[in-house]
Amino acid sequence: MSESVRIKICGVQSVEEALGAVEAGADLVGINFVPESSRFVDLRVAELISEALAEFPVERVALFQDATWDEIDTVLRRVEFDRIQFHGQESEEDIESIDLPAIKAIRGADQEAAEAYPSAILLLDHPHEGGGKGQAWDWSEAEDLIAHGHDVIVAGGLTPDNVGEALSDLGDIPPWGVDVATGVEGPGSKKDPALMRAFVEAVKRHGVSES
Repeated sequence: MSESVRIKICGVQSVEEALGAVEAGADLVGINFVPESSRFVDLRVAELISEALAEFPVERVALFQDATWDEIDTVLRRVEFDRIQFHGQESEEDIESIDLPAIKAIRGADQEAAEAYPSAILLLDHPHEGGGKGQAWDWSEAEDLIAHGHDVIVAGGLTPDNVGEALSDLGDIPPWGVDVATGVEGPGSKKDPALMRAFVEAVKRHGVSES
């Protein structure tokens, strides 16, 4: 595997967790604005996290699910982000209306859904359980989308123990990235620094062994 796989640690809830993700080696750090999520953060906390990350070479990603334009605009006027992740039923037109690069979550390796979002990087989560629940699935199903030129982030049930296996299942062409939330958490959905480091090390170790 000659290309490096980007690592996204999603759902940080504090400056401490965000800096822990950076120290572990994350390339992207996700902040959750879905009110129903256990990882939801308010605007003030999000501001503090974004400001703390600004001096590091990481992308700050805002996660929304079926939010209104006013809700998204309120966040983007207060908090600086590099990329937006959409986790609901948003259309391609909704995505293109935001002047930032986009990630669009879809259920599994759905070819029809993938074709509906040509402007976005695709985050492939569990086909039935949806995001943020830490449920594994057959990640090898993503191989076909990757082979057809889609930029893909593999997610859903990844942990330090299985991310290397997941990458091996994808064949010779690496995904654009991998995404983890539950798999690097301890009690209370809090990010565990040791688990974050172990996850990053597992991804990088796989890249070395495949190169």
